[in-house]
Amino acid sequence: MSDLLNTLFGDYAVIFDRLGVIDYVVLSINIILMIYARRILTLIYHDKVSGSRSLNRVHVFRALNLLIILSFGYYHLYLPVSERGFGLKFVSVFVVIYLGYLFAHIIGYVARRKFGKMREVNGVKKSVETYNSRMLGLLSGIFIFIIVLISIVQILGFSGLLEAGGVIGFIGVFLALTQNAWAPDIFSGLIILNSGMAEEGDVVEICDDTPYLGVVYKTKMFHTEILNVVNNHRIMLKNSKFREYTIHNLSKFASAKGLREKLNFKIGYDVEANKVRAMFDEAFQAVKKDADSSIETQFELDVRINDTADHAVDWVVYYYTKDVRNLIKTRQYFREVIWATAKKHGIALATPMTHSIINPAT
Repeated sequence: MSDLLNTLFGDYAVIFDRLGVIDYVVLSINIILMIYARRILTLIYHDKVSGSRSLNRVHVFRALNLLIILSFGYYHLYLPVSERGFGLKFVSVFVVIYLGYLFAHIIGYVARRKFGKMREVNGVKKSVETYNSRMLGLLSGIFIFIIVLISIVQILGFSGLLEAGGVIGFIGVFLALTQNAWAPDIFSGLIILNSGMAEEGDVVEICDDTPYLGVVYKTKMFHTEILNVVNNHRIMLKNSKFREYTIHNLSKFASAKGLREKLNFKIGYDVEANKVRAMFDEAFQAVKKDADSSIETQFELDVRINDTADHAVDWVVYYYTKDVRNLIKTRQYFREVIWATAKKHGIALATPMTHSIINPAT
């Protein structure tokens, strides 16, 4: 090997002689990671991001690999042993942390592919987290963290039992003092995944101060991302906070017919019940003729009186739909059809006003 290197590289062959098998393996792995950075990041990060953000990830990934190669080469080839001080120890610590972070993400990807579930989220099929994949990723992350911690302690020269115990104890105390900031969200995330009541891709109604509809976009370690279907923006909720709300999962039907929706209309007492029912039936017949309608027209309407209020009769119309992603659009469409039909029948949907006239005493 030495003769071959001397023939090919002449005076530079002495540099290659100073490298061992492990050195070649480390350098080769980092070169491969630099070449296939884009493909690796696409697999690890299963979410869809903008082109500029994806390119920035690739640049940072390759820059870190290049830093490892340069630091490794400088450390082993040029710097004398006597001059290997705190600076290179710091670089070595950084490299260990980077490798631990990389391996944790790779194991998380493998766990998601092996124990995850294929779902359609926002029109894209992808492998999403489950309780098993998240738990495996969490345990592997803890294991990698312990290995990284021990490696850092060794690199920094805390070889004594007392010194090493002091460093590990400091980190343990820090985690214990900050557990209220991260532990509830981690365990709440596991509970959410284990219950299966709010999986990625499900349409949910969150009963906050102002209830809103959203699609569960991601359930991460510390928070859940919700895509608001009305305003088309993302909402980030802490997992512990998410569990405090009353969540209606509209994607999990209690019947094969689909989601049972309702619309309320206040109609005056002067309109006969049979006329009201005929108006709703005609509106439903118009919906049946629309091929693009998301309403399950094979199931007839259920028209009932919900309340007899002071000013008007509160009529409720029940129908079924399975296209919960376009629930708002379906409601608006059906309301428009009913309004047009009511206008045709001469039925006012505006809430009547009741006036009480008191005759003065004579």
